[in-house]
Amino acid sequence: MSGGAFLSEIFSSIQGEGPYIGMRQVFVRFLDCNLDCSYCDTENKRAVLRECRIEKEAGIGLFSYLPNPVSIDELEASLTALEGFDGLHHSISITGGEPLLQAEFIRGWLEAAKKRRAIYLETNGTLPEKLKSLIDKIDIISMDIKLPGTGAIAPQWEAHRSFLEIAAEREVFVKVVVSAATKDGELDHALEIIESVNAAIPLVIQAMTVDGRPDEGLSPRRIFDIQERASRRLKDVRIIPQTHKITGVL
Repeated sequence: MSGGAFLSEIFSSIQGEGPYIGMRQVFVRFLDCNLDCSYCDTENKRAVLRECRIEKEAGIGLFSYLPNPVSIDELEASLTALEGFDGLHHSISITGGEPLLQAEFIRGWLEAAKKRRAIYLETNGTLPEKLKSLIDKIDIISMDIKLPGTGAIAPQWEAHRSFLEIAAEREVFVKVVVSAATKDGELDHALEIIESVNAAIPLVIQAMTVDGRPDEGLSPRRIFDIQERASRRLKDVRIIPQTHKITGVL
C-alpha cells in the first residue's frame, strides 16, 4: 500500500468531537473500514469513491479532484496548499473509514514528510498490530470503543484492550457512542478496559445521531446516568456532541 492510498477527501476544518473540539485541523480521510456500524455516516467504499476531493484553499469549500490511489507526493502537495500560515492548524487528523487499514502507506508518508506536523489519529481501535507498526509517528489518538448493542456489530473487546494498551504510549482518549439501545453491561465492559489500562485516560460520551439528529429515544437523564456510572471508575468523563454537525461545517 506504500505506493498510494485510497482517500475520500482532504480539507481544512475544525475538530468536531472530543477534547480537541474547536481546534483547526487538516483532515485526511481514508477509505474503507473493517466494521459496519449502524450509525456510521461516512461513505467508506473504494468502489463508490474512485476520486479524492481536495479543498483548494483552507476553509473556502471549493474542491479539485484526484483519481485514487493518491501518491505521497500528491498528498504532500495538497497539504502544503492547505496549511496556510504557521499556527492556523493545530494538527493533521488522519481519519476514515478506518485509516489503519492503510498503515503501511501512512508510515511511508510520515517518514517521507519534509515537514514535521502534529499527527492526530482517529480510529475504531480494533487493529492493534497496525497501530504498533506506526505508534512512534503518532502524537494524539482518538480511539473508539464500539459497544455492540449500539453499533449492531460483533463484540471487539479483546482487540480494544490490546489496542488501548499500545495507544497509552501516546496521548490518548476514548470515545464511546451511546444510544437508547446502549446496555449497562456493555458500558461496564468498556469501562473495565479503560480502567485496567489507566483510569486517568479521558472518556468522551457521544450521543448517537441519525441523519444528523439526536437519537430521540436517548433522554438527557439517561446520558447523565451513563456519565455518573462511568465517573465511578474513571477520572475524566465528558459528554460532548458532534459539534461540526451543529455548526454545519465540513
